[in-house]
Amino acid sequence: MYEFFGKHPRLARLVDLLLPVIATFAALGVGAIMLQLLGANPVAAYRALLSGAFGNKNALADTIVRATPLLLVALGICIAFRAGVINIGGEGQLVAGAILGTLVGLWFPEAPGIVIVSLALVAGFIGGAIWGGIPGILKAYFNVNEILSTIMLNIIAVQGMNYLLRGPMIDPVQAQAASRIPQTARLAQAFDLPRLVPTRLHLGALIAVILAFVVYIFLWRTTAGYRIRAVGLNPDASRYAGINVKRNIVLALVLSGAFAGLAGAIQVFGVHHRMFTDGSLAGFTGSAGFNGIVAALFGKLNPLGAIPASFIFGALIVGANSLQRAMQVPAALITALNGLVVIFVVSSEIFSRRLNRSRQIGSDVATATSSSDSSLSSALSVEGDTSQ
Repeated sequence: MYEFFGKHPRLARLVDLLLPVIATFAALGVGAIMLQLLGANPVAAYRALLSGAFGNKNALADTIVRATPLLLVALGICIAFRAGVINIGGEGQLVAGAILGTLVGLWFPEAPGIVIVSLALVAGFIGGAIWGGIPGILKAYFNVNEILSTIMLNIIAVQGMNYLLRGPMIDPVQAQAASRIPQTARLAQAFDLPRLVPTRLHLGALIAVILAFVVYIFLWRTTAGYRIRAVGLNPDASRYAGINVKRNIVLALVLSGAFAGLAGAIQVFGVHHRMFTDGSLAGFTGSAGFNGIVAALFGKLNPLGAIPASFIFGALIVGANSLQRAMQVPAALITALNGLVVIFVVSSEIFSRRLNRSRQIGSDVATATSSSDSSLSSALSVEGDTSQ
């Protein structure tokens, strides 16, 4: 099969672009079978899903709000993966950014809203950058596997958050209560991100879309972006060409973490207006740090492709919750449905890489064949001239 696509590069390119969409529909197809086995009508269920995600302006706003942190995390993942490093630490970096951003809001409750919101978003950006820079340094200078280090830092960040929300950062009201819900106090209303329309849709969504274009320009229109992509394609050749590979690995993970940290701050100031945890990796983040990785893969590691990819995943999350309420299906099924989409999309990315490799081989063979034919023609021409 790969040989066939190697001989037809245009078809391979088309299939490559459609793979994430095909994978999503395949996952939904398997989900339909599961719904049928549980006695639910798959058509009615998916109608409820679409209605929950797009049924009215509030549903659409909720979808975009859910997509916003996914897009920001996905932008960071695009940078890291383009540099050839696999950042699985989006969740921890998001939490780190949220902690610093929230501290700014808690420490200065009487300050002007625009000042605090600006400082909080910058603090979130810096917090995520620091948390992303740690595995970057470990990878670049100590050759520590970035997958392991980012996963461990996820755990450290979440457990650190659990401690802070049960101790130093806990809401004073909760500190006196018997239940002691692990959450901060509600931030001042002056610190809420402005609403774009009279729904839950906030300014963070617009910031995320603008940053998607900024990251695209950075990666494909600047020297720094070219160096990052060169390191990802071939670190040895990049080093030979004079590019500082270690510095660019660190830079890629710093930027990757920074965007996740910004997502954390935006979640706090735009959606929840406080930090809270349920003791798991989900909490106030909604697992955006992990789902953002899938959104980046769905968007083919292109910042502009991450925009519709994040929107689709936001719609699936919001719609799935609506499906559960409408059809009264177990919550575990919704989790399984989201997991199926993740598995199928990641699997499609593996197939995509093989497809691209076969397409490149086919292109090289075609070039070599063309060159060989040209050389043969030249040789025959010279031979003919000599015989005359």
